[in-house]
Amino acid sequence: MSASLATHLDRALDDAGDAPLVVAYSGGPDSTALLHALAMRSPRPSLRALHVDHGLHAESGVWALHCRRFCESLDVPFETVRVTVDLTRGEGVEAAARRARRAAFAATLTPGERLVLAHHRDDQVETVLLKLLRGAGPEGLAGMRPLRPLGAGTLWRPLLDLPRIALLDYIAEFALDTVHDPSNDDPRIARGYLRGTVMPALAAQWPQAAVSIAHSARLCAEAAESLRDAWMDALGLLHDDRGTLDAAGWLALPPAWRSPLLDHWLHAVGLSAPTTAQRETLERQVREAAAERLPLVGWGDTEVRVWRGRLWAMRRRGDFDHGWTAPWRGEPVALPGGGTLALSGGRLATPLTVRYRHGGETLRPHGDRHTRELRDLFQQGGVPPWERPRMPLVDAGDRLIAVADKWLSDEGKALFDVAGGRPVWHRDD
Repeated sequence: MSASLATHLDRALDDAGDAPLVVAYSGGPDSTALLHALAMRSPRPSLRALHVDHGLHAESGVWALHCRRFCESLDVPFETVRVTVDLTRGEGVEAAARRARRAAFAATLTPGERLVLAHHRDDQVETVLLKLLRGAGPEGLAGMRPLRPLGAGTLWRPLLDLPRIALLDYIAEFALDTVHDPSNDDPRIARGYLRGTVMPALAAQWPQAAVSIAHSARLCAEAAESLRDAWMDALGLLHDDRGTLDAAGWLALPPAWRSPLLDHWLHAVGLSAPTTAQRETLERQVREAAAERLPLVGWGDTEVRVWRGRLWAMRRRGDFDHGWTAPWRGEPVALPGGGTLALSGGRLATPLTVRYRHGGETLRPHGDRHTRELRDLFQQGGVPPWERPRMPLVDAGDRLIAVADKWLSDEGKALFDVAGGRPVWHRDD
């Protein structure tokens, strides 16, 4: 084993203790060197390999077979997970593949396991430069972190201080066969352009560029951690049980807190963070919210709205057929506006009609002496405006008897009492 990689791994494993390790194994040189070095270590740690097949390349099946055979030669347990890369979110192939891969990793880890990634110093430098070009602050310029929670376990990057040449030297020393993914060299992909064009130019002019950039990333990580303590305390005060944020309170935060808090809030519910320009637009919308009917800022798959003094984040939704109707006896029915409507129990003797709002509907809720327009019920019930057009309505003949699972008329209550259940609207969140 090359001294550099051996020393590095020995020190890292001493700090890691006896945690079971899962190597994210693509078959490329970096993960091959990491997996082989761990398998050759004595005593060998608890170890298995996980390969994600994205299905994006014609040779992906061949790569998966290569990985399986290599693991068999090392007597390392191996698993392949085939994922579907969602290219409809507007984030590009690289980001979409990363999202699918991360979800597969999170789903596979068992409690206490560490997913080991072969990211090295060169990867870290590329990450920091990409973040810099996107206008990131200390949180982004800190680059990749060595440890992150992931699923039931932990994501671990033990090689962030090690240059890639150490891994390539290891591959050459042991004459290991590896997979080459041509997309890694594609200059049309940002990271591929950095790797093939920018980094060689930087290294030629400033030989210590990678060391200096990695050092700056560590300083930014220390600064970000200090700021995190403050904005996490603020998040606890601004956040409520509906998952919304106090808009004015967020805007009043110091700028150094505002951006990472917003990103964390969005990432926690699986949404993407905005660019600097998009965040500044959101800040302007919050300032002008009193003059706006329903401020909205969207990017990629994400929308953030300002309503009743709070920020509401949600996944961007497409249009749907507002004139849709369907007969319903209580079975789960898929709604074109998203989600399903079902009866919590029993079955209706006579079919009802499920539809969407057309405008002008009224309902006298059970227990209420007054008939009210739906818009008044929505306002009094705190139903967000963007949710109202997607709420399923239930008719008996030409009479409105239920509004999703929110309100029932006297007739509706009687019908559902006989059926032995209540309407339940399952939203697509």
